[in-house]
Amino acid sequence: MNQWYLLQQLDSKFLEQVHQLYDDSFPMEIRQYLAQWLENQDWEHASTNVSFATLLFHDLLSQLDDQYSRFALETNNFLLQHNIRKSKRNLQDNFQEDPLYMAMIINNCLKEERKILESARMLEQNQLGSTQNTVMQDKQKELDEKVKDVKNKVQEVEQDIKNLEDVQDEYDFKVKTLQSREHEPNGLAQNELRQEKIVIQNMFLTLDMKRKEVIHKIVMLLNKMDLTQSALINEELVDWKRRQQIACIGGPPNACLDQLQNWFTIVAESLQQVRQQLKKLEELEQKYTYDSDPITQNKQGLQDRTNNLFRQLIQSSFVVERQPCMPTHPQRSLVLKTGVQFTVKLRLLVKLQELNYQLKVKALFDKDVNEKNTVKGFRKFNILGTHTKVMNMEESTNGCLAAEFRHLQLKEQKNAGSRTNEGPLIVTEELHSLSFETQLCQPGLVIDLETTSLPIVVISNVSQLPSGWASILWYNMLTNEPKNLSFFLNPPAAQWSLIADVLSWQFSSVTKRGLNADQLRMLGEKLLGPNVCTDDSLILWTRFCKDNINDKNFSFWLWIEGILELIKKHLLSLWNDGCIMGFISKECERALLKDRTPGTFLLRFSESSKEGAITFTWVERSQNESQFHAVEPYTKKELSAVTFPDIIRNYKVMADENIPENPLKYLYPDIPKDNAFGKYYSRPKEVPEQMDVDDPKATGYIKTELISVSEVHPSRLQTNLLPMSPEEFDEVSRMVSPAEIDTVMCSAYSN
Repeated sequence: MNQWYLLQQLDSKFLEQVHQLYDDSFPMEIRQYLAQWLENQDWEHASTNVSFATLLFHDLLSQLDDQYSRFALETNNFLLQHNIRKSKRNLQDNFQEDPLYMAMIINNCLKEERKILESARMLEQNQLGSTQNTVMQDKQKELDEKVKDVKNKVQEVEQDIKNLEDVQDEYDFKVKTLQSREHEPNGLAQNELRQEKIVIQNMFLTLDMKRKEVIHKIVMLLNKMDLTQSALINEELVDWKRRQQIACIGGPPNACLDQLQNWFTIVAESLQQVRQQLKKLEELEQKYTYDSDPITQNKQGLQDRTNNLFRQLIQSSFVVERQPCMPTHPQRSLVLKTGVQFTVKLRLLVKLQELNYQLKVKALFDKDVNEKNTVKGFRKFNILGTHTKVMNMEESTNGCLAAEFRHLQLKEQKNAGSRTNEGPLIVTEELHSLSFETQLCQPGLVIDLETTSLPIVVISNVSQLPSGWASILWYNMLTNEPKNLSFFLNPPAAQWSLIADVLSWQFSSVTKRGLNADQLRMLGEKLLGPNVCTDDSLILWTRFCKDNINDKNFSFWLWIEGILELIKKHLLSLWNDGCIMGFISKECERALLKDRTPGTFLLRFSESSKEGAITFTWVERSQNESQFHAVEPYTKKELSAVTFPDIIRNYKVMADENIPENPLKYLYPDIPKDNAFGKYYSRPKEVPEQMDVDDPKATGYIKTELISVSEVHPSRLQTNLLPMSPEEFDEVSRMVSPAEIDTVMCSAYSN
């Protein structure tokens, strides 16, 4: 579906923005006639390349000629033919001498169109989100009412059983009184005896009716409980578990379990009360029963059904509240390193006081994995540390029954089951499971409980962490089957729309800013190629994590991982403030800077560094032509010595007469450099008011400061510059004459 068609489906307020993009210099008729052809051309490249722009200009005129001929054959529409001829003349008049300008206009129009589409999409998402929130609130309100209704119905049955007990007590008293008076010497007259028996008979009928009513109400109550419980287990709990998966890989934080616990607890308390009510009915039956007694006929079935519902609820309420995670890497849960402690927290969503300190939980690793269903070559591990815990009621506002394992470790079994080279998967694609068992014992009821963590990747070296995390991302993005440990034997492809969300989460989870549409578009094109990336484009697991990108010796994910580390350690504030454009192609970079004030620069991440690197590019004017200059990217090595804002503040290039000048004036689009970075500049250390000459620590040296200098005259600058410190420049000066320095050009450095 082409871009122009999607634009025409938008609301009028967005269509008005589209109308404002086009004027007589490039009329909308041409956009309409040649919609698909225009979108298939690389106008971004054409806007920086005269030869290519000229070629596309003539191709466009040819396309208009073809349209003219087609209209003549198909419609014989004189007016359309006239408009096409007029449009062609206008193009020739405006752009014959400057096709580059036309390419820039078209490129800008297409980019603005994409922004309009993105704005419309965001608005639709917000409206959809608002609608979804309303639907969710309505759904929760409905479920809340169902749970409350269950609780109220249980209380009604409780009252009915008390009434039944009163009726039975009264009936029993009447029967025994009549029996005693019948054996008295002066017993009842026949008429009185007959009347008493009629009264007793009516009381029996009332008693029988009350028993049937109570049994019927309990049946209806259990039906209602079944439906409510199914909604809790099969919908609400499943939704929470899916949200937990998303939160584990950096997505929105998972909703609190307190509401779910409240519902589970009310239903559990209600079932416990029904169990007690059935015992009460059994006691009434033992006191008095008769043929066709509804209690006798139904008690076993009701007890079995109540116990089954209670068992199902308790078993489902045993969950992993916090997935396994090493405290050293809190944002990389589910990747565990051998010999390093990790934590995991269990929770029972049923909060019953009688269960406090009654449940002893045992942790097991790969419990269900045996030789028959284990992938050949998989490693085996033992759990070290305290792997049993007793669940207890936490002291908090709401409280919960929980057990937290804080000192578990994994150790590989080296002798038996050691990994071999015969395995089809690499270490970071092996998925393992951590399961937990306990048992609930109550009078007449024993319930085995078990829950399993999400699949785990076990690494033996921290260098494997990025690849292990990629496996966790891919798995949790595409499936919610917690026991599918052979997932990576045939990993499914993922749609770009899913990957885009996950990539943005990686940044927003460790910073205050995710990735915007333009940044994601650049990344999508890096994975799929230009003009190929769409929301439903499929990307293979190997392309994401294993194959080398372009001609580099590292994968797309390792490149992203290196940039994330660089941001976290050295660029966090700049990234959060939006100073770093980051992900932008060189072609787009030039298009943005082309018409800007000389000295305007932007910051982007290098595409040639596996460990993560950042560079800046600025624009200059020479003979009315734009020239672009970029320095060799800075990695964590350089940024560990000098902060990036200080590098920008102090950066110099050698100008006339070998006088260093700072070419960086404005952060794109037009923010004065010091306004953008001033608050991050290092402050000079305070100098002591007086120095004791006898102090052996006093050196008498003048304080120096390292700055980055490019030893190139601006007129000789190449696309990329190599930063050079003053010390390096002094060394070069001793070996090269001043005249030679003026002719030195830094060799191009591809990044």
